[in-house]
Amino acid sequence: MNKIYPLLALIVCFFLPFKSLASETNSSSQMMNGSKSQTFHFGTKKSSSKVIGISNSLVYNSNTGYGFDFETAANVKMDSNTFSIEKPTYFSVKLPEGNYKVEVTIGSKEKASNVTIKAESRRLMLNQFSVKKGSQITKTFNVNLRFPQIDATSKISLKDRDLSVFNWDDKLTLEFLGVANIQSIKITPVTTIPVIYLAGDSTVTDQDVEPWASWGQFITNYFDDKVVVANYAVSGSALSSFKASNRLKKINSLIKPGDYLFIEFAHNDEKLKGPENTAWESYSKYLEEYVEMARSKGAFPILVTPTQRRAFNPDGTLKPTHGDFPDAMRAVAKKMNVPLIDVTQMTTQLYEKWGDGPSRKAFVQYPANTFPGQLKALEDNTHFNSFGANEIALCVIKGIRELGLPLKNNITKETPAYDPTKPNSFSNWTLPMSARFEIVKPDGN
Repeated sequence: MNKIYPLLALIVCFFLPFKSLASETNSSSQMMNGSKSQTFHFGTKKSSSKVIGISNSLVYNSNTGYGFDFETAANVKMDSNTFSIEKPTYFSVKLPEGNYKVEVTIGSKEKASNVTIKAESRRLMLNQFSVKKGSQITKTFNVNLRFPQIDATSKISLKDRDLSVFNWDDKLTLEFLGVANIQSIKITPVTTIPVIYLAGDSTVTDQDVEPWASWGQFITNYFDDKVVVANYAVSGSALSSFKASNRLKKINSLIKPGDYLFIEFAHNDEKLKGPENTAWESYSKYLEEYVEMARSKGAFPILVTPTQRRAFNPDGTLKPTHGDFPDAMRAVAKKMNVPLIDVTQMTTQLYEKWGDGPSRKAFVQYPANTFPGQLKALEDNTHFNSFGANEIALCVIKGIRELGLPLKNNITKETPAYDPTKPNSFSNWTLPMSARFEIVKPDGN
């Protein structure tokens, strides 16, 4: 992979005092079994014996099982009861597969905070949250941690480029951006809440590095802590390859009554060759199979038509580049009485409202030298940047609300109403970018 900032090897810290290392390792072994909550308290002030006290910029190593990760420990300043950062910084905890409630206590007596938190492969959990000097606020969100293994004999077949992404390692990683003053992090396993499973392609998946982004990693910011998103989408996938790689089997092994399965495919299905690989043949049959699987487990399937490509006609209207595939999905939804979110229609309205020029700001279109080591312009009309991905996430949220799904009750009260004919402007987008970049585009188009 041609990464500008490749994932760095983990650094083992040999210089911790023996007594501190021993106590922290014992606490870590309790944490790693995933059976109960553990709290990490930061700062030079002595901590209670009931928490794991971290008084220095501890570097993550797999033996201790927690610490500041990916060579960002140098960004950390320890105060009496917080760690403070002003550059992107990662904190990781080694954990078993599962879903976890994360409670982050933010605030400092000395200065104000404005913190953004992303989890794993840049899933947005907290967006530029401000805490006044002298105040203290705890924010809670849920994170899905998953491994490729399904059972004793099968696992998800990962692509080579997936092997190094944060989603598939053996730890839960939190990324802190902005001006962050963090007092504590509490992590608790959760097993009974509804899970929102996502099956899809590069427009849905958690894109691991900037400037690429997809709606699945932004919709996390709009749900409360009573649900969790498990995004199994992968770049370059069609319904058939998603199944062949065992991702559907993995979901089938985990999904339970009351869960959701959102299904969005077409970008890659429409490129498959062969007389049977049409919208009305294999595509429709696979959609029916996915729907039946979810229903057999008591879960709720939701069909999502594909995001439009950015392709304008001279008159300013959008070209329908997906052929019969959106109509085929609509037909399956009607035939099987499945709720459908028509993102194809909404993104058509969205792009046409922006127009040819402004719509570029929602995609990975940047002149040469925008990012370190980027010698050529990036011109992509399929894959979104963070701004565009967030707009698509809001389209999906709109669909959830309009369908009246029970899930609408888990949308946070702060989430605004959205109208794709009145989209947001890129000039108002201020989300901090992560520090890791890649100029190679995701699979699929």
